[in-house]
Amino acid sequence: MAKPTTPRAASAKAKAAAPAAAGADHNRPRPETPTDYKASKEELLEFYRQMVLIRRFEEKAGQLYGLGFIGGFCHLYIGQEAVAVGIQSALVPGKDSVITGYRDHGHMLAYGIDPKVIMAELTGREAGISRGKGGSMHMFSVEHKFFGGHGIVGAQVSLGAGLGFAHKYNNDGGVCVAYFGDGAANQGQVYESFNMAELWKLPIIFVIENNQYAMGTSVNRASSEDQLYRRGESFRIPGIQVDGMDVLAVRGATEEALKWVQEGNGPILLEMKTYRYRGHSMSDPAKYRSREEVQAMRDKSDPIEGVKKYLLEAGVSEDDIKLIDQDIRKVVAEAADFAETSPEPELAELYTDVLVEQY
Repeated sequence: MAKPTTPRAASAKAKAAAPAAAGADHNRPRPETPTDYKASKEELLEFYRQMVLIRRFEEKAGQLYGLGFIGGFCHLYIGQEAVAVGIQSALVPGKDSVITGYRDHGHMLAYGIDPKVIMAELTGREAGISRGKGGSMHMFSVEHKFFGGHGIVGAQVSLGAGLGFAHKYNNDGGVCVAYFGDGAANQGQVYESFNMAELWKLPIIFVIENNQYAMGTSVNRASSEDQLYRRGESFRIPGIQVDGMDVLAVRGATEEALKWVQEGNGPILLEMKTYRYRGHSMSDPAKYRSREEVQAMRDKSDPIEGVKKYLLEAGVSEDDIKLIDQDIRKVVAEAADFAETSPEPELAELYTDVLVEQY
């Protein structure tokens, strides 16, 4: 069995990459090392609500998959909630754009999209956000500037560079956040995108969600450089490694990344050291790691329990927290009922959205 990895940075919640080689330009500008975001009590409550919504939604999606309501592949975001919530809480909906891979349900929920239309998409219904034709891996919403949901490993990174180019070309002040995983970090098109993004100083934040195992191989075995925040250095893209299990650390790093990009410095790379509790997909028994390792992560680093601790320290009562939990369970139950009872698409729907216009 591979040596267990840890989602926490070695010495701090966030650290920035130093120049990689002795001949590197040590004098070129670099972002500051981030500090934890100072959230108000109201913001902490919202972080908690969103993260619990993602957790309960994904648990329900797993149940519906087991019952046969969801077909195809289904990749759950359980354990990684702090990443999407921490990053997207700093973005401006309708202005900044987001693109990710196939583990995309949590990112859509974190962008405030209705759980009902997301769950209906999972079950392939007409009411789904992509009319039931995208399913788990290919959700999309131009209205929310959420550009997928992509099934090809690493393909979204090149498209993200395109979104960054569009923001710059249109001078709209927007920033693209392009998520990808530790497995995709070894794909060639990622580095082509890095090169172009830095040459053109595109307003894009590349986010590596390092959940340690890609599809099923430890990052230590699959990557010769497993400190993934250093991967942009040869392209002069600075990198920051972040505790992706702490929503305040994530939000703090995102604030620093946005500042860097919005000042015209070009792209930046954030490595979020996180952990998925479930298998790569619903069909993965995850035999490449021990149950003890997973349980240890739940016990020591669970992102939701971390926010709950912050809430208690801020004076929020256990009863108030339980009320949020109860409300979220109701929201998820309603979404599941909606997804199970909504009609399937008409056959004619097969021929729509193939081309921009009808022919």
